[in-house]
Amino acid sequence: MAGNVNPTVRRRRLGQELRRLREERGMTAEEVADRLLVSQSKISRLENGRRSISPRDVRDLCGVYEVEDSRLVESLMQMARESRQQGWWHAFAELSPSYSVYIGLETDASSLRVYEPQVVPGLLQTQAYAAAVISGALPEVGHDEVNSRVQVRLRRQQRVWDEKNPLRMWAVVDEAALRRAVGGIPTMVEQLHRLVECSRLPHVTLQVMPFSAGAHPGVNGQYAILEFPEATDSTVIYLEGGTSDLYLEKPHDVQYYSVMYEHLRAQALSPEATRRFMIGLAEEYRTRM
Repeated sequence: MAGNVNPTVRRRRLGQELRRLREERGMTAEEVADRLLVSQSKISRLENGRRSISPRDVRDLCGVYEVEDSRLVESLMQMARESRQQGWWHAFAELSPSYSVYIGLETDASSLRVYEPQVVPGLLQTQAYAAAVISGALPEVGHDEVNSRVQVRLRRQQRVWDEKNPLRMWAVVDEAALRRAVGGIPTMVEQLHRLVECSRLPHVTLQVMPFSAGAHPGVNGQYAILEFPEATDSTVIYLEGGTSDLYLEKPHDVQYYSVMYEHLRAQALSPEATRRFMIGLAEEYRTRM
């Protein structure tokens, strides 16, 4: 077992393997839950990687599935032990427990496609812009918590600037996000310069969805598509909510959002036109300083 696989991804892989074993036995999650005297929702959460799983859980499930290969059982139990280790983001889990799941997935993803209608994508934000966005979105939190959240965001951005293993990123950003003066004019000028800089990275593609495009497939809101280097790791669609987040992995959901993203890219400004737009918009902001 590779020791450098992050715990969130390890938990997902283990859940997929347990689901495979259950389906091979022809059992439903409800039947398994009845055998183990637990809730069906627990079995579902274990299989989709949203719940921490113990070696004892794995042993019990393998017993129900009548797994006779002791090496396979031990291998799965070791995966359970590794999945309970903590990634760097767990130090900030109290800020948003559900969001820590997303950070774990993003940390291991090989590519990210995101549509943002309201703000600049978090991975491309400057420190000043991030602080202003978080303060505005969470008006009741104190300065220390805002700063902690900003530090998490800056840590996540290391994937964008990593020369050895950069995150391949494609972002479509609505024009409204760039015209909303978050943090004031100087902050927006700095932010636009950062976006222009990021757009020149070979692994980052940035497009603006202009107002002139009218209605488009992104009007229903923000979403992200995460893909992973291992073929066995399913693509994840991430939908951010106010109090809870949604993760979709079923093939028809992935296909739907992937097709919609292709429409978004087709309707948005080209990367070159986007760069010119952002440079021009920065000049517009400067005239208001």
